[in-house]
Amino acid sequence: MAEAMMKHVNGGLAEKFGPVFDPTAVVAEPVPPVVTENGHELKHKTAEKEIVLGKNVHASCFSVTEPEADDEFTGDKEAYMAGVLARYRKTLMERTKHHLGYPYNLDFDYGALAQLQHFSINNLGDPFIESNYGVHSRQFEVGVLDWFARLWELENNEYWGYITNCGTEGNLHGILVGREVFPDGILYASRESHYSVFKAARMYRMECVKVDCLISGEIDCADFKAKLLQNKDKPAIINVNIGTTVKGAVDDLDLVIQTLEESGFTQDRFYIHCDGALFGLMMPFVKKAPKVSFKKPIGSVSVSGHKFVGCPMPCGVQITRMEHINVLSSNVEYLASRDATIMGSRNGHAPIFLWYTLNRKGYKGFQKEVQKCLRNAHYLKDRLLDAGISAMLNELSSTVVFERPQDEEFVRRWQLACQGNIAHVVVMPNVTIDKLDDFLNELIENRSTWYEDGKRQPPCIAADIGSENCVCAAHK
Repeated sequence: MAEAMMKHVNGGLAEKFGPVFDPTAVVAEPVPPVVTENGHELKHKTAEKEIVLGKNVHASCFSVTEPEADDEFTGDKEAYMAGVLARYRKTLMERTKHHLGYPYNLDFDYGALAQLQHFSINNLGDPFIESNYGVHSRQFEVGVLDWFARLWELENNEYWGYITNCGTEGNLHGILVGREVFPDGILYASRESHYSVFKAARMYRMECVKVDCLISGEIDCADFKAKLLQNKDKPAIINVNIGTTVKGAVDDLDLVIQTLEESGFTQDRFYIHCDGALFGLMMPFVKKAPKVSFKKPIGSVSVSGHKFVGCPMPCGVQITRMEHINVLSSNVEYLASRDATIMGSRNGHAPIFLWYTLNRKGYKGFQKEVQKCLRNAHYLKDRLLDAGISAMLNELSSTVVFERPQDEEFVRRWQLACQGNIAHVVVMPNVTIDKLDDFLNELIENRSTWYEDGKRQPPCIAADIGSENCVCAAHK
């Protein structure tokens, strides 16, 4: 029955998009040629822009005030707090309307789960072993893990996993397992990997080698091979990005595995962790996407639950092979359970939210949402280019990269994520065409004032997105 279900699922995932959807592939290019000066080659450096930090929250925080002696009779305190919360809710509604730069799906309704908010649900310990603490949601957690294990083609008796508190925890755990399997292994990660990967290297005191990227943001396997060959005597622990943070680039898992094998690394000398924070749940529903599967020699996969799935609190899913987790786990008498997670206490509400959404949407529901996101992302990219604004969209991605707005207030209003001379919009299921039109109209109107005096020109971002996507004065 499980085999039949997988055939049905995989058949559904491979369905073509409708005739209206005609994505243009962004062909991976070599890194731009080096600049020469006085006959000497210089490595290209991205123009550095001063980081603009956000406002100090102390200036606008809600102070905690001590209640008056007679507050329990007058209710003044309750009225004050109710007023603060009402204003805060209004702020949340307004900020949700102008949310484009971060990969969170804000389109959800969990009203049916309000009845559970009165319970302190804690899934401390191993999800598969019931601890002495009885107010837990392991039955939901394991159901969710089984769903993801089936998605990534790993049998129930061959995997171990848990619901993490965030995407970073998934990366920390995956890399930790890799380090425990290969204590003297070297961590390889592309320069555009999420910052949590390099945080893991610092925390675990691991030797970390940064690998160059193609202009798309995808790992450069030629550079990867060269660096592997420099360290042939040590095992390799590799972070593969299923969607990079800034450009939404998907590393070619098959090419990474091929590069390892060509460099003389047999499967017993490497461990691959797949960081699928956002796109890990989108890729199975895109026909041309590299398939993430435990039928390939990978060690672990992690995704975020608050991103494409759309949970109201940060959470994630981490799955690894059962054979690997034994090197990390230890029994804890206090819990009457086993400890193999990063954190001790874990949010027991998160698995219920994930379970609820998976049941409501299922594979077909996610497939429709992926199709909508990709179509809307292409719409945004095309309109930006039509307006004379440099923009790039990787094939397989819903992250649209474009020139960084010159007004930081505009950046904050639309909650854009920026790096150097580029910014991006992540098109999620809650991002409609109307919302994109509002953003585009406001951007075009404001942009006309940023460059109206002629003293400033739109930046050239060919080094970031490729000359074919840049429409600055030099590349029109």
